[in-house]
Amino acid sequence: MLAILDYKAGNQTSVKRALDYLEIPCAITASLNDVENAHGIVFPGVGAAGQAMDELERTGLDSILKKQIEAGKPLLGICVGCQILLDYSPENDTETLGIIPGECAMFNRALKDEEGDPIRVPHMGWNRVELQKKCELFDDVDPESEFYFVHSYYPVPKPEYVLATTFYGARFCSVHGRRGLWAVQFHPEKSGRPGLKLLSNFYKYCLETTDAQ
Repeated sequence: MLAILDYKAGNQTSVKRALDYLEIPCAITASLNDVENAHGIVFPGVGAAGQAMDELERTGLDSILKKQIEAGKPLLGICVGCQILLDYSPENDTETLGIIPGECAMFNRALKDEEGDPIRVPHMGWNRVELQKKCELFDDVDPESEFYFVHSYYPVPKPEYVLATTFYGARFCSVHGRRGLWAVQFHPEKSGRPGLKLLSNFYKYCLETTDAQ
């Protein structure tokens, strides 16, 4: 079972719908018992970093997350869940979880797209993700695939944690983390077949990790 972390930050339902389609057992939950017993954690989120952190701290889910990651529980962060795994976000001047070294930045509206026109902020729509390091999430995913993005801020982790990049006015990190602790800026649950394959790969990794223990 995958635990979809419920901290009132939106898009949990759309993630569950995608996992249900894949027939992957899952539950939207804030229960410590559920999280501890899950094969892995999906940490989604939309909205503002400050609001998300307030809810995590109010419910104690911030401590639960850190404890489970330290114990080796696989985790997939999505969108805001990707950003607040880092140390800091300028959105609401927010100190975030500090699980992966780095911070967030906002797109510079002066940047130009590939046609030479000013970019629009937020970055909204389909874009490619180019792997910089091997990542099990992308096993059997066509390298030409595009994924769905909606965001004004993007992660800037320490270079050794950058797993994939995307171009939007400039090249930015779109996947960061390490083996078993992954964070994606795009929405796999809204990215059609490539996104579904990524979610399926995450669950496969969770089961393999559990079997190996």
